[in-house]
Amino acid sequence: MVQYHTDHTLPADSEIFVFGSNLKGIHTAGAALLARQQFGAEPGIGMGPTGRSYAIPTETGSFKPRSLPEIEKSVNDFIEYAGKNPAKKFFVTRVGCGLAGYENHQILPMFRNCPQNCSLPKEWREVFEDMA
Repeated sequence: MVQYHTDHTLPADSEIFVFGSNLKGIHTAGAALLARQQFGAEPGIGMGPTGRSYAIPTETGSFKPRSLPEIEKSVNDFIEYAGKNPAKKFFVTRVGCGLAGYENHQILPMFRNCPQNCSLPKEWREVFEDMA
């Protein structure tokens, strides 16, 4: 069963913070800044695990939104990583729905196959239940 959390809350100390990044790993705004300041996201790493976080690139290196198919590939990479690390818990933010400018309904279907060790934003719950 998928777990949910309130958006703009912080994960437990044991959870990995999953955030939207840019390909250059310039973590200076939004959830990326929080990931750098509080969860050890390293500058220059815009994709994959970094510190106690996981970066999903939703913007190019020049801060333009990546295409939905490009983001979906990165989300699938994350889902594969989470599945291979069942002992870890992942706290997924509303990736792509902030600075990248996408709407919840455009991004959240990409996360429908998340393993049970992922917690998703409550804002996505109703749409997920409608998809079932």
